[in-house]
Amino acid sequence: MTRLGLDYPTAWGRRYSTRVARDLLHRLFLGPYMRYMSSLEVRGLEHLRGSGPYIFTANHASNLDTPLILSALPAQLRRRTVVAAAMDSFFMDRRTAFRTVLVFNAIPIDRLRVNRRSAQVALALVEDRWNLLIYPEGGRTPDGRLQHFKGGAAYLAERAGAIVVPTYVHDAGYLRGPKYAKAPRFVNGPSRRRHHVIVAFGEGIRCPDDETIRRFGARIEDAVIQLGRDVSHDLAYGVNDSLDG
Repeated sequence: MTRLGLDYPTAWGRRYSTRVARDLLHRLFLGPYMRYMSSLEVRGLEHLRGSGPYIFTANHASNLDTPLILSALPAQLRRRTVVAAAMDSFFMDRRTAFRTVLVFNAIPIDRLRVNRRSAQVALALVEDRWNLLIYPEGGRTPDGRLQHFKGGAAYLAERAGAIVVPTYVHDAGYLRGPKYAKAPRFVNGPSRRRHHVIVAFGEGIRCPDDETIRRFGARIEDAVIQLGRDVSHDLAYGVNDSLDG
């Protein structure tokens, strides 16, 4: 019987045959469909010219954020990207877990408590030069604002010497909001089958030897906030959450 939760096997998602099938799925269906739904605008690709590995730290408003970000990435980076997915949402049902690994090359992350095992799996993959997409808020925003970042991304980047790429997804919550989002302003609005979305990548940042992981995590959060302000032209973006802790 297939194990679930953190025990769900995901190595098969990185096998050559699965990667070929996933690439065809993204190139022929998922990518074109995301671009049709969102008239996707991508900014900041000039920040992704290095060899990586990259840890993409993104805000999270919708379950469509992952296919949108993957569609925005250059193909050579997308093919080497693993997605940190919430164990309790995507790995407690066999069919959902199978689809999540097949389509998104996902690994389960325990977002409810610090879990050394899930962190070690992610660290080993980044050290093996896989890129990682992670949502440091720990889940979709419940109110439409950026939530305080958890420390996992900073820890992984510091341990692996990886480059953190601040990533901001603008207005994805309005795209089929009642189905894919959580914040009331998206859920209570009309289910828009098409809505313009911007995915922006910021300049990569590293953790220097003399910086604590806590401070590095704060810099990552600040970088996503600033990117969100630049893209949305909302100078108050993130300010309420960044001032209370």
